[in-house]
Amino acid sequence: MSKQQHEKCLSAKQRIVVVGNGMVGHKFIEDMLVHDSDGQYQIITFSEESRLAYDRVQLSHYFSGKSAQDLALTDEDYYQQHGINYVLNECVTQVDHHKKLVVTASGREEPYDKLILATGSYPFVPPIPGNDQTHCHVYRTIDDLEAIEVSGNQSQVGVVIGGGLLGLEAANALKCMGLETHVVEFAPRLMAVQLDQGGGALLARKIEDLGVSVHTEKATTEIVAGESCRYRMSFADGTSLETDMVVFSAGIRPQDALARQSGIEVGERGGIVIDNQCQTSVEDIYAIGECALWQNRIFGLVAPGYQMAKVVAQQFCLDKAEGGFKGADMSTKLKLLGVDVASIGDAQGSTEGAQSYTFSDEIEQVYKRLIISPEGDKIIGAVLVGDVESYDQLLQIKLNDMPLPENPAVLILPQLAGEDASSSGAGVEALPDTASVCSCYDVTKGQIREAVAGGCQTMADLKSVTKASSGCGGCAAFAKQIMDAELASMGVSVSNHLCEHFEYSRQELADIVRIKQIKTFDALLDSHGTGLGCDVCKPAVGSILASFWNDYVLNDAHLELQDTNDIYLGNMQKDGTYSVVPRIPGGEITPDSLIVLGEVAKEFDLYTKITGGQRVDLFGAQLHELPLIWSKLVDAGFETGHAYGKSVRTVKSCVGSTWCRYGVADSVGFAIELENRYKGLRAPHKLKFAVSGCTRECAEAQSKDIGVIATENGWNLYVCGNGGMRPRHADLFASDLDSATLLAYVDRLLMFYIRTADRLQRTSVWLENLEGGLDYLKQVVIDDKLGLAKELETDMAYNISQYQCEWQTTLASPEKLKRFSHFINSEYPDQDLAYELERGQRRPADITVTNGQRIEIVDITEKSV
Repeated sequence: MSKQQHEKCLSAKQRIVVVGNGMVGHKFIEDMLVHDSDGQYQIITFSEESRLAYDRVQLSHYFSGKSAQDLALTDEDYYQQHGINYVLNECVTQVDHHKKLVVTASGREEPYDKLILATGSYPFVPPIPGNDQTHCHVYRTIDDLEAIEVSGNQSQVGVVIGGGLLGLEAANALKCMGLETHVVEFAPRLMAVQLDQGGGALLARKIEDLGVSVHTEKATTEIVAGESCRYRMSFADGTSLETDMVVFSAGIRPQDALARQSGIEVGERGGIVIDNQCQTSVEDIYAIGECALWQNRIFGLVAPGYQMAKVVAQQFCLDKAEGGFKGADMSTKLKLLGVDVASIGDAQGSTEGAQSYTFSDEIEQVYKRLIISPEGDKIIGAVLVGDVESYDQLLQIKLNDMPLPENPAVLILPQLAGEDASSSGAGVEALPDTASVCSCYDVTKGQIREAVAGGCQTMADLKSVTKASSGCGGCAAFAKQIMDAELASMGVSVSNHLCEHFEYSRQELADIVRIKQIKTFDALLDSHGTGLGCDVCKPAVGSILASFWNDYVLNDAHLELQDTNDIYLGNMQKDGTYSVVPRIPGGEITPDSLIVLGEVAKEFDLYTKITGGQRVDLFGAQLHELPLIWSKLVDAGFETGHAYGKSVRTVKSCVGSTWCRYGVADSVGFAIELENRYKGLRAPHKLKFAVSGCTRECAEAQSKDIGVIATENGWNLYVCGNGGMRPRHADLFASDLDSATLLAYVDRLLMFYIRTADRLQRTSVWLENLEGGLDYLKQVVIDDKLGLAKELETDMAYNISQYQCEWQTTLASPEKLKRFSHFINSEYPDQDLAYELERGQRRPADITVTNGQRIEIVDITEKSV
C-alpha cells in the first residue's frame, strides 16, 4: 500500500482520542481491539506519565520487589503491533467540542470523532500548613513511590495520613522499608467506609500487633520542624507526633478539571456527569473510571471502571451496550498489612430495621458481622476481619438474592450447633449462571461453565480463556471451585498424579516412601511407578527421600535426581559460573571468619554481596574452582549454606538482648540453635526462618516460613509467611512459648508440611490450601488431633541425626571431585567469560551477539586461573 493509500485509509476511519492511559483507559483500548474486528476506528491515547498503563491495584508490591516492568499492563510494542497511537508525558489541557479536537499543554492539536475521558482521580491532600515540604508525599503513581523510597532511605519514622485502603497499603510500604510506622486517621476507626466499629477496632488492634501505631480521631493542624525528627505534626486535640516523612492518603478526588474548563457538566461535589451509556453532557464525549459521576456516585474501584469501558466499546462496535452501565457492587476482600479484611454491601447496618449477627473472638482476633434485611430473608451486608473464608459465599447469596438458612448465623459460624453452611443450599452448584465471579473482567459462572465445557481443566486454561482471576486475583479460589464442580458434574476426574510415571500425588508418594522405608528412586519406580521417570518426578522424589532419610545427595543412587544446582552444590549464575554461600548461623560471624571470606574472595576474584538472610554470597566461581574454594572454607570451619537446595536456608536474627536496649531475649542465641537444628532439612520448597528479640521486629520474622518473636513471657511463633512474587504475612500460631515447646511445635509442623505439601509448594500456599486452614494446623500440631506428634518429632530427630555438610563429604571423595571440571577431555577452565568492573568488583559483562560471535563491549578484568 502506498503512503497516499495508507493516509486515505486512515482518514476513512473514525478517530477515538482517549485522554488518560491508566488501568481503565487501557481496558477500553483492549475492549476496542476485541470488538473492532472490521478496523473502523483509529485510536490515540494520551498519558501524563512517562510510562504506559500499569497495575495500580498491585502498586504496594513495588516495595516488596516488583519493578515498574512487572506492574506494566502493556508496552509500546503491543500498541504498535495493534496500531494504537500513544503520546507519553503529555497533558491534555483543553477540549474544543465545537471543532471536535483536543489541545495539549505543548500546543498539539488532535481531532476526534469520539472522545473518551479516562482521567482518573488525584490524591486529596488536606489543606494543612506545611503539607508541601520536601519529605511530604502522596501515594498514587510509580513516580510517587520512587520519591517515597528516596525519602525512606533518609528517614527513621514515617506517618501516613489516612486510614483507608490506600492509607494502609502506604503504611505497609513504609513498614517494608524498615521505618517506624504510624497511621493517622481523622475518623473514629480505620476503613471507616468499609468497616463498622467492631471490625475497625479489631483491624487497628491486629495492625498495632504488627508494629504499626494507629492514631484515630486525629485532625492534623500543621506540619512544622520537629525536635527529635525532621517534622512535628500538631493535632487539634493538643497532642503531636514527630516524624521524618509524611505520606498523604486521605482519599481521592475525580480528575475533572479538563471537563470543567471545557464546558462539560460536572457534579456539585466533582465528577464528570454521565448517563447509563457513559455519555457526558456533550455529544460524542464519554467519561469512564474514577473521573465519572454516575447517579451522584464516584466509584473508587477498578472493576466499575472496567464495566464502563466495556459499555462504551460495545456501543461503538456492536451498537449496543447490554443495557448500559448499571452501577457496581463495592464489596471488597483484601489483605492489609497481612490482615484479612472483607466488606459486603451495607457494612454499617445503616438500613432502617436491619438486623445483625455478630461474632467476636478476641483470643483468635476474629470479627464477623452478618447484616440481614428487616424481614430476615436477605443479606444486605457483612464485615469480616481476621477470617474471610465465607466471603465468596456471602457475596453470592447477596448478589443473587438467594434464600437464607433457617438460622442465618451458620453462614458465619458453620460449626454452630453442628450445622453446616452448605445446608443453606448456597454451594456453587446452586448459583445461577448469571452470578458474577470476576468483577475485574466481568466473568460470570455461566462463562466459566462454557469454558470448562470447551476443554478448560486447569486454572491456567481458565485464565487464558476467560481472564477470570487475572486482575486483582481475589476470585481465584471461587473460580476454581466452580471449575472443579463443573468438571465433577461432567464426570471428569481431575488428576492429582505427580506425572505420567507415578499415579500418585506428591503427598501419597511421601507416605509410601516413609511407611515402606523406600530409600532410592529406582526402588520406588519399580514398586509403584512405570517407565524411566522424568524431570518432574525425579527431583520431587529426590526431595522426599532427602526429607526423610537425609542421605548424601550425590550418592550414585540419588545423583540423577538432582538439578544443576544440587549436582554442583552451588547456584549457577547467568554466565555459567557459580555462587558460594557458606552457612553463617543467625548472621553471627567472628572477625577471623570474616577475614577468611575476604581472603577467599580476593584470591579467586569473586564478587561479594551481603544477602538479605545475613550471609555473605561470593559470586563468579568457575566449576573447577568450587572444590578449591570450599576446601579453604571447610578448613576454616564453614559449612555449606544449602543456598542451592529446596531446604532450610537461613535463620535471620536481630542482636536481641545481648546488645539492644529494647531486646527482651537472646534472639541471636536462639536463632543459632534453630539453624543448627534444622540445617540441611530438605522440603518441598525452600524454608526461611527469623528470630526477633522484641516486638519491634527488626529481623522481619513475620515474613518468614517460621518466625519467632520474643515477648516478656517467652516466644511467639509465626508460621507460613514468605516474601517473593506473592508475599504473605505469617500467621500467629502460638504465644508465650518456652524454647523446648517451640522446638517441638516446629518439629511437628515442618514434618507435617513435608508429608502433605504438593511439589514445589511454599508453606504459605500449603497453609492456604490446607483444609481447615490455620485452625486445623493448630489442632494437628498443638492438640495432636491425629495422634502424630510423637511420630513427627521422631522423624525430625532422625533427619537431624543424619546431617552432614555436603561439601565436606564431597571433598573427601576423589571420585565425586571428578565432576568439577569444565571439559571431560581437558583440564583447561572456561576461557570464554567476559567481565566488567562495577563499584570496584567484577560482574558479568554486557555482551551482544553478531553473526554468532560474542562481542565484548567493555574492558575485561583479567582473572588468573
